[in-house]
Amino acid sequence: MRFFDILFSGFAICALSPFFLIIIIILLITGEHKVFYFQDRVGKGGELFRLFKFTTMTSNSMNMGTGAITVKDDPRILPFGFFLRKTKINELPQLLNIFVGHMSVIGPRPQTPRCFSVFPIESRNTITQVRPGLSGIGSIIFRSEEDILQGSGQIEFYDNVIAPYKGLCESWYVSNYSLRNYFLLIFITVWTVFFPRTQIMWRLKDLPIPPKELIDLVNYP
Repeated sequence: MRFFDILFSGFAICALSPFFLIIIIILLITGEHKVFYFQDRVGKGGELFRLFKFTTMTSNSMNMGTGAITVKDDPRILPFGFFLRKTKINELPQLLNIFVGHMSVIGPRPQTPRCFSVFPIESRNTITQVRPGLSGIGSIIFRSEEDILQGSGQIEFYDNVIAPYKGLCESWYVSNYSLRNYFLLIFITVWTVFFPRTQIMWRLKDLPIPPKELIDLVNYP
Protein backbone atom coordinates (compact mmCIF):
# COMPACT_ATOMS: atom_id res chain seq x y z
CA MET A 1 0.00 0.00 0.00
CA ARG A 2 2.88 2.38 0.70
CA PHE A 3 3.76 2.53 -3.01
CA PHE A 4 0.26 3.70 -3.88
CA ASP A 5 0.23 6.15 -0.97
CA ILE A 6 3.35 7.87 -2.33
CA LEU A 7 2.07 7.73 -5.91
CA PHE A 8 -1.40 9.13 -5.18
CA SER A 9 -0.33 11.77 -2.66
CA GLY A 10 2.57 12.98 -4.82
CA PHE A 11 0.35 13.31 -7.87
CA ALA A 12 -2.41 15.04 -5.88
CA ILE A 13 -0.01 17.55 -4.31
CA CYS A 14 1.32 18.54 -7.73
CA ALA A 15 -2.12 18.67 -9.36
CA LEU A 16 -3.74 20.65 -6.54
CA SER A 17 -0.92 23.14 -5.98
CA PRO A 18 -2.69 26.01 -7.84
CA PHE A 19 -5.87 25.33 -5.85
CA PHE A 20 -3.89 25.27 -2.59
CA LEU A 21 -2.43 28.68 -3.47
CA ILE A 22 -5.92 30.16 -3.78
CA ILE A 23 -6.94 28.73 -0.41
CA ILE A 24 -3.75 30.05 1.19
CA ILE A 25 -4.37 33.58 -0.14
CA ILE A 26 -7.98 33.57 1.12
CA LEU A 27 -6.88 32.39 4.58
CA LEU A 28 -4.16 35.05 4.73
CA ILE A 29 -6.68 37.85 4.15
CA THR A 30 -9.58 36.49 6.24
CA GLY A 31 -10.26 35.23 9.75
CA GLU A 32 -7.14 35.20 11.93
CA HIS A 33 -4.80 35.33 8.90
CA LYS A 34 -3.35 31.91 9.66
CA VAL A 35 -3.04 29.26 6.95
CA PHE A 36 -2.15 25.97 8.60
CA TYR A 37 -3.19 24.26 11.80
CA PHE A 38 -0.98 21.60 13.36
CA GLN A 39 -2.32 19.12 15.87
CA ASP A 40 -0.95 16.04 17.62
CA ARG A 41 -2.71 12.85 16.55
CA VAL A 42 -2.21 9.20 17.44
CA GLY A 43 -0.47 7.26 14.66
CA LYS A 44 0.89 3.81 13.98
CA GLY A 45 2.29 2.12 17.05
CA GLY A 46 0.52 4.67 19.26
CA GLU A 47 3.15 7.31 18.48
CA LEU A 48 2.06 10.93 18.12
CA PHE A 49 2.62 12.88 14.91
CA ARG A 50 1.78 16.38 13.71
CA LEU A 51 -1.32 16.42 11.53
CA PHE A 52 -1.60 19.19 8.91
CA LYS A 53 -4.85 21.03 8.17
CA PHE A 54 -5.98 24.32 6.73
CA THR A 55 -7.04 26.59 9.58
CA THR A 56 -10.80 26.60 10.15
CA MET A 57 -11.16 27.50 13.84
CA THR A 58 -10.00 30.16 16.26
CA SER A 59 -6.47 29.71 17.54
CA ASN A 60 -7.59 29.03 21.12
CA SER A 61 -10.36 26.59 20.14
CA MET A 62 -8.89 23.61 22.02
CA ASN A 63 -9.34 25.51 25.28
CA MET A 64 -12.89 26.59 24.52
CA GLY A 65 -16.31 24.92 24.41
CA THR A 66 -16.16 21.19 23.67
CA GLY A 67 -12.39 21.12 23.15
CA ALA A 68 -11.27 18.44 20.67
CA ILE A 69 -14.87 17.61 19.75
CA THR A 70 -16.45 19.81 17.07
CA VAL A 71 -20.23 20.14 16.97
CA LYS A 72 -22.76 21.50 14.46
CA ASP A 73 -22.61 25.31 14.07
CA ASP A 74 -19.67 25.40 16.46
CA PRO A 75 -19.06 29.10 17.28
CA ARG A 76 -15.31 28.53 17.23
CA ILE A 77 -15.33 27.92 13.46
CA LEU A 78 -14.19 30.87 11.36
CA PRO A 79 -16.43 32.15 8.49
CA PHE A 80 -14.37 30.62 5.66
CA GLY A 81 -13.76 27.62 7.88
CA PHE A 82 -17.38 26.51 7.56
CA PHE A 83 -16.89 26.08 3.81
CA LEU A 84 -13.56 24.30 4.19
CA ARG A 85 -14.98 21.87 6.76
CA LYS A 86 -18.21 21.20 4.86
CA THR A 87 -16.31 20.33 1.69
CA LYS A 88 -13.49 18.57 3.61
CA ILE A 89 -10.97 20.79 1.80
CA ASN A 90 -9.41 21.57 5.18
CA GLU A 91 -8.15 17.96 5.28
CA LEU A 92 -6.18 18.14 2.02
CA PRO A 93 -2.85 19.27 3.56
CA GLN A 94 -2.73 15.77 5.04
CA LEU A 95 -1.53 14.70 1.62
CA LEU A 96 1.84 15.86 2.97
CA ASN A 97 1.40 13.57 6.00
CA ILE A 98 0.76 10.72 3.59
CA PHE A 99 3.74 11.51 1.38
CA VAL A 100 6.21 11.58 4.30
CA GLY A 101 4.81 8.39 5.83
CA HIS A 102 2.76 9.51 8.84
CA MET A 103 -0.49 8.44 7.20
CA SER A 104 -2.03 6.38 4.42
CA VAL A 105 -4.70 7.32 1.88
CA ILE A 106 -7.01 4.79 3.59
CA GLY A 107 -6.93 3.75 7.23
CA PRO A 108 -8.41 4.45 10.65
CA ARG A 109 -8.96 8.18 11.09
CA PRO A 110 -6.16 9.60 13.32
CA GLN A 111 -7.60 10.77 16.64
CA THR A 112 -6.48 13.36 19.14
CA PRO A 113 -5.10 11.76 22.32
CA ARG A 114 -8.24 12.85 24.17
CA CYS A 115 -10.67 11.25 21.71
CA PHE A 116 -8.49 8.17 21.28
CA SER A 117 -8.46 7.63 25.04
CA VAL A 118 -12.22 6.92 25.10
CA PHE A 119 -12.01 4.20 22.43
CA PRO A 120 -12.26 0.68 23.86
CA ILE A 121 -8.82 -0.69 24.74
CA GLU A 122 -9.22 -3.56 22.25
CA SER A 123 -9.93 -1.08 19.47
CA ARG A 124 -6.96 1.09 20.41
CA ASN A 125 -4.61 -1.89 20.29
CA THR A 126 -5.95 -2.94 16.89
CA ILE A 127 -6.17 0.49 15.25
CA THR A 128 -2.54 1.39 15.96
CA GLN A 129 -1.29 -1.62 14.01
CA VAL A 130 -1.59 0.33 10.74
CA ARG A 131 -1.03 3.89 9.54
CA PRO A 132 -4.03 6.17 10.05
CA GLY A 133 -5.81 7.36 6.92
CA LEU A 134 -6.99 10.48 5.17
CA SER A 135 -10.20 8.55 4.66
CA GLY A 136 -11.50 5.19 5.82
CA ILE A 137 -14.62 3.40 6.92
CA GLY A 138 -14.91 5.48 10.10
CA SER A 139 -14.61 8.73 8.12
CA ILE A 140 -17.21 7.55 5.62
CA ILE A 141 -19.78 6.45 8.20
CA PHE A 142 -19.27 9.54 10.34
CA ARG A 143 -18.81 12.03 7.50
CA SER A 144 -21.55 14.15 9.15
CA GLU A 145 -20.32 13.75 12.70
CA GLU A 146 -20.60 17.47 13.42
CA ASP A 147 -24.29 17.36 12.48
CA ILE A 148 -24.79 14.32 14.73
CA LEU A 149 -23.20 16.14 17.66
CA GLN A 150 -25.79 18.84 18.27
CA GLY A 151 -27.90 19.75 21.25
CA SER A 152 -27.01 18.95 24.84
CA GLY A 153 -24.76 16.16 26.02
CA GLN A 154 -22.50 16.13 22.95
CA ILE A 155 -19.37 15.04 24.81
CA GLU A 156 -21.15 12.25 26.66
CA PHE A 157 -22.78 11.05 23.44
CA TYR A 158 -19.41 10.98 21.69
CA ASP A 159 -17.67 9.17 24.54
CA ASN A 160 -20.41 6.61 25.26
CA VAL A 161 -21.95 5.96 21.82
CA ILE A 162 -19.89 7.23 18.89
CA ALA A 163 -16.37 6.36 20.10
CA PRO A 164 -17.08 2.70 20.94
CA TYR A 165 -18.80 2.09 17.60
CA LYS A 166 -16.21 4.04 15.62
CA GLY A 167 -13.54 1.93 17.28
CA LEU A 168 -15.29 -1.24 16.07
CA CYS A 169 -15.49 0.11 12.51
CA GLU A 170 -11.83 1.13 12.39
CA SER A 171 -10.89 -2.27 13.83
CA TRP A 172 -12.92 -3.90 11.06
CA TYR A 173 -10.64 -2.26 8.48
CA VAL A 174 -7.49 -3.49 10.21
CA SER A 175 -8.92 -7.02 10.44
CA ASN A 176 -9.82 -6.87 6.73
CA TYR A 177 -6.66 -5.07 5.63
CA SER A 178 -6.09 -5.75 1.93
CA LEU A 179 -5.28 -4.01 -1.34
CA ARG A 180 -8.83 -4.75 -2.48
CA ASN A 181 -10.41 -2.92 0.47
CA TYR A 182 -7.88 -0.09 0.10
CA PHE A 183 -9.12 0.65 -3.42
CA LEU A 184 -12.73 -0.15 -2.57
CA LEU A 185 -12.75 2.44 0.21
CA ILE A 186 -11.14 5.02 -2.09
CA PHE A 187 -14.03 4.43 -4.49
CA ILE A 188 -16.64 4.65 -1.71
CA THR A 189 -15.04 7.86 -0.42
CA VAL A 190 -15.36 9.51 -3.84
CA TRP A 191 -18.88 8.12 -4.25
CA THR A 192 -20.05 9.66 -0.95
CA VAL A 193 -18.76 13.07 -2.04
CA PHE A 194 -21.22 13.06 -4.92
CA PHE A 195 -23.97 11.07 -3.16
CA PRO A 196 -23.84 12.03 0.56
CA ARG A 197 -26.95 10.01 1.44
CA THR A 198 -25.61 6.82 -0.09
CA GLN A 199 -25.81 3.53 1.82
CA ILE A 200 -23.22 1.77 -0.34
CA MET A 201 -20.75 1.34 2.54
CA TRP A 202 -23.21 -0.93 4.36
CA ARG A 203 -22.70 -3.53 1.65
CA LEU A 204 -19.22 -4.24 3.00
CA LYS A 205 -19.03 -7.74 4.42
CA ASP A 206 -19.19 -8.14 8.21
CA LEU A 207 -19.20 -4.41 8.93
CA PRO A 208 -20.35 -3.91 12.56
CA ILE A 209 -24.02 -2.97 12.93
CA PRO A 210 -24.45 0.42 14.63
CA PRO A 211 -26.17 0.65 18.02
CA LYS A 212 -29.81 1.74 18.08
CA GLU A 213 -28.83 5.31 19.01
CA LEU A 214 -26.94 5.65 15.71
CA ILE A 215 -29.14 3.71 13.29
CA ASP A 216 -30.88 6.75 11.81
CA LEU A 217 -27.98 9.15 12.31
CA VAL A 218 -25.54 7.18 10.13
CA ASN A 219 -28.10 6.34 7.43
CA TYR A 220 -28.10 2.62 8.17
CA PRO A 221 -30.58 0.80 5.87
